[in-house]
Amino acid sequence: MQLTDEQKQKVASWISNGAKLSEVQQRLGDEYGIRLTYMEARFLVDDLSLVPKETVSATPAKSPEPEAKKGAAGTQSDTLEEEEAFADDLTPEPAAKAGGVKVTVDQITRPGSLVSGSATFSDGVVAEWYLDQMGRFGLVPPTPGYRPSQGDLAEFRVVLERELSRMGL
Repeated sequence: MQLTDEQKQKVASWISNGAKLSEVQQRLGDEYGIRLTYMEARFLVDDLSLVPKETVSATPAKSPEPEAKKGAAGTQSDTLEEEEAFADDLTPEPAAKAGGVKVTVDQITRPGSLVSGSATFSDGVVAEWYLDQMGRFGLVPPTPGYRPSQGDLAEFRVVLERELSRMGL
């Protein structure tokens, strides 16, 4: 799909004003009758060399250090704090819910799988899970014959879906 120069400028202005990709997708449909999938909207923004503004993170900000502690290395410590914050964003966080089931998604997927990770069930047992290329789900318990409770399995499914959608998968 090719956009006119006017449409490209309009998309650029939307992005510079803080619009999210879903908003760009919706506006293109409403104003120009151009229907794009979310992925096509991502490609469009990338092709136009635009970068959507970052949203405010949900993690609490660190309290600022007093000036006396910073001293002459203030600039260096600021850089280290930024690097630490960036590294924190890259570490996978388990999605914990009220029932006690926690799910993590592997950064490096198991061979032969589309996505994999581990789950900690309410009884404290940690099992590996995977979704293979045929769409089949697999659970690899630490001991043969282990089966989580039906309640844990139901909660696992909900937590896993939530975690995968948060990651855009």
